[in-house]
Amino acid sequence: MKGVVTSISGATVSVDIRGLQLYDRVYIGHARLSGEVVHLEKERTTVQVFEDTHGLSVGEPAEGTRAPLTVALGPGLLGGIFDGLQRPLLELQKQSGAFIKNSVELPSLDLQREWQFTPAKQTGEAVVSGELIGFVTEGHLQHPLFASQSGEIESISQGAIRLDGALATLTDGTQLCGWQNCSVRRPRVCGRRQPATTPLLTGQRAIDFLFPMIKGGVAIIPGGFGTGKTVLEQSIAKFADTDVVVYVGCGERGNEMAGLLREFGELRDAGGRPLLERTIIIANTSNMPVAARESSIYTAVTMAEYYRDMGYDVLFLADSLSRWAEALREISSSLEEIPGEEGYPTYLSSRIAAFIERAGVVETPTGKPGSLSMVLAVSPPGSDFSEPVTQACLRAAGAFYMLDTTLAHSRHFPAIDWSQSYSLFAKQCSAFFREEIHPNWQDLQRRCRDILQQEEALREVVEVVGMEGLQDRDRLLIFAAERVRRDFLCQNSFSADAFSTPEQTAQRISSILENHAQAVKRLEQGELLSDILKGSC
Repeated sequence: MKGVVTSISGATVSVDIRGLQLYDRVYIGHARLSGEVVHLEKERTTVQVFEDTHGLSVGEPAEGTRAPLTVALGPGLLGGIFDGLQRPLLELQKQSGAFIKNSVELPSLDLQREWQFTPAKQTGEAVVSGELIGFVTEGHLQHPLFASQSGEIESISQGAIRLDGALATLTDGTQLCGWQNCSVRRPRVCGRRQPATTPLLTGQRAIDFLFPMIKGGVAIIPGGFGTGKTVLEQSIAKFADTDVVVYVGCGERGNEMAGLLREFGELRDAGGRPLLERTIIIANTSNMPVAARESSIYTAVTMAEYYRDMGYDVLFLADSLSRWAEALREISSSLEEIPGEEGYPTYLSSRIAAFIERAGVVETPTGKPGSLSMVLAVSPPGSDFSEPVTQACLRAAGAFYMLDTTLAHSRHFPAIDWSQSYSLFAKQCSAFFREEIHPNWQDLQRRCRDILQQEEALREVVEVVGMEGLQDRDRLLIFAAERVRRDFLCQNSFSADAFSTPEQTAQRISSILENHAQAVKRLEQGELLSDILKGSC
């Protein structure tokens, strides 16, 4: 399907091609710039171009593909660094240097690389579409490969294979390959959804103890500039008990993204392996075209769903969803759509909710459950948590980790505000922590929260009468709350204390609460407060 460019407005281009569908891929101009259909009218089709349109002119050719934006899924994604269109950035650097050139298309997977294939089927056996036909080893994972069509196997490979060849051939001549293309806009077809019941252990005491996360759940981390969103996400990626990590840097500054890529290359997970070996990174910085930024989270989540459907636990991290929403606002404005609150499109909430719904636990073809958990950073302007993006995320997310600017400025990290944050997953996780970690886990939570809440109320009194005006019992409580904040909730991400097992977490908070109970008992027996505090220091 061919036509010509009829008008140009920045990255928004109109073409006279008819018969296209929404989100079809279109190539624009002599340079064959890539874009997708975002608006359809009777006489024209509007395309949002993923690349820089400088030099493009009216009258240049346009070609529709009648196919949506897709990603290549197969062995070799782990350890990869891609842009929002799944172009391998390291390969692009080899070809074009430090600056990405337009209309450069490279295969996302190394089709020439050899893999050791172990078949799960034999010649003459019948195979059904979606059924397991064999494995290859990808890093620390067994990467299962599934049949794309049904039939009877005429021949099947064993040993060294390449992705550009056939894994198996059916009797009707159909060849089964080791990779596939998948549309990014639609969720991958998966098995039956299952309830989420297993906690996602992060090694962060403030999260695991007070506001637990669950495998298949969604958490948002809103916070202003400098509150530690990126460092907290890195810590979660490093220590979370998941098999695969997918990190998408959406609209971040180029120097920050460069530093993050360098740090990810140096970080090691809890098992001592390089973190990058089990990580896929999508890097789409703020100076890249806005359409590619908007599509980047869909590219990333489709790859995350691919590993989830193998039966693995996948952690999806986005930094930040606010930059993605701003890209959506720019596209909406260029299409002259009626703006909603603060200029965002009126469908912002439904678009965010539809994206978040792609998280969850599913039953895979092998019968093993796979989970996709999301931790999404949000950057509200001026730390205003009533702005539309934060509120839209709150309606769909199950955990809310609010990062407080005051805590960050006082060097308390992670700067999670324990009075404003919450988790709706605590009830599902309670049985695991009670049976596997500590029988009094919920009681420890209750006592810890009581101390922090009472201390919050006493702080207002202290501002009026001073610490000396408080009763001895209240001063003991403030001392205990200070220990909870300093020795328990505060964790240095760059020290040995960066990771805490649930057992260590329970032991530490038990010690603090027991010391407080003993101090109260000694005070009731008539011992001086100064002697009690001296012995507790």
